[in-house]
Amino acid sequence: MPTFRGANGLWGKYNVMELATPEAFQRNPELVWKFYNWRREVIAKVKPNPAHKALVELEKIIPDFLLITQNVDGLHQQAGNKNMVELHGNIWWVKCTTCKYLDENRQILPPLPICPKCGSLLRPNVVWFGEALDPEVLDKAIEAIENTEVLLVIGTSAVVQPAASLIWLAKKHGALIIEINVEKTEATGIADITLLGKAGEVLPQLVKSFRE
Repeated sequence: MPTFRGANGLWGKYNVMELATPEAFQRNPELVWKFYNWRREVIAKVKPNPAHKALVELEKIIPDFLLITQNVDGLHQQAGNKNMVELHGNIWWVKCTTCKYLDENRQILPPLPICPKCGSLLRPNVVWFGEALDPEVLDKAIEAIENTEVLLVIGTSAVVQPAASLIWLAKKHGALIIEINVEKTEATGIADITLLGKAGEVLPQLVKSFRE
């Protein structure tokens, strides 16, 4: 999936502070929505990969499995995961900037989508830079982390907070940490096991070993 700096330079002239912050949305909501509608179009063409499918299999065979993700693309649900926490929201959901309206909407949206309840402007239901995570979402993740026996840390740089701190919290509470990444990260030092490689290649093998 291309980053916003790809796509033939369409968004390369912008920095993230112009597209993914509350201030950017206040200054130019139409530009921000144009960016997110482009992202939705790109994501709609993407299918779950072997890593997504492997996580679905893990959910089937591991009691009390919980997937905690920073991804906002909705591909985990598309693959079939049900028990999950989306720390940074979901790009396919919209919420009102004024009232409590929140709903999934996969339709092609107008340049400035309006809340059907109160008429205010809608925004993507994602966590922008400078925003705090939803307290209920974070609390659910923390509770699970404090009680987990094994934590798989997959494809994260382990630098974005507060998500990264969950790894250290799990370690503090005695969890076995298994890191899967193409390179070493900030989490490598506390991981009990580090498996270097692509998640789409490593995870299916890990699932196979769990089944055996």
